[in-house]
Amino acid sequence: MKLRAFVVTQDSIVTLSPAPSKRQWMEDSAERFAYRCLPLLIANQAGWFVELTEDVELLWNGRNGMDDIQVFGSDLVKSNVASHFGGGILTFKLPYLFRTEPGYNLLARGPANVYKDGVHPLEGLVEADWSTAPFTMNWKITRAQTRIRFEKGEPICMLVPMRRRELESFNPDVYALNDDPEVSKEYRLWRESRSKFISDLAAREDETVKVGWQRDYFLGRGPSTEADSGEHQTKLTLKPFVRKGE
Repeated sequence: MKLRAFVVTQDSIVTLSPAPSKRQWMEDSAERFAYRCLPLLIANQAGWFVELTEDVELLWNGRNGMDDIQVFGSDLVKSNVASHFGGGILTFKLPYLFRTEPGYNLLARGPANVYKDGVHPLEGLVEADWSTAPFTMNWKITRAQTRIRFEKGEPICMLVPMRRRELESFNPDVYALNDDPEVSKEYRLWRESRSKFISDLAAREDETVKVGWQRDYFLGRGPSTEADSGEHQTKLTLKPFVRKGE
């Protein structure tokens, strides 16, 4: 499977890399507890980051014009960051024309599990298997009259390929739990196990709870099943973009 990025301009302030597993707020959590949530950890890595190579600061005066956001930084920063739409929306130019495999879109979203006070990423879904134009990454400023800073190395976009029409192929249904005896059995076993774990944790009686978490999901197993050795993932290892033709 190919994901190609054609460089359309050299005058850029961003670079591409696989999204890492770490987040600063997770590092700062008590005993790095946030890393014990495997779905969170996997989501961190599920795409490629577009990261800044320079610091960017901005200030929105709260009005809706395209000149109502001040951008602070180098001349290169100012030529790549501006308000194209007004309304407190900041636009980052991306210097790439992306090409996905036939039948794949490219989701340009905010960096997973990264939050930023005063500004919020806007997402777009691009048919990148045929589109002939680069796209931009946009952020909506939510806090006027406040200087907002993006640091060098900070991600401003996350790229995630998605098969076109795949979401539309799903047939979502709702069932009563007892409609599936196996699912019902596993859920009730899990609920009993979880209740005991919480009780023991509160009492600090059981040696198995000293680590403060249950690892069943991390190990890919249910209450009555062994750890999965096939499809279960505890990390993603995305390949980096490799420069070609030089």
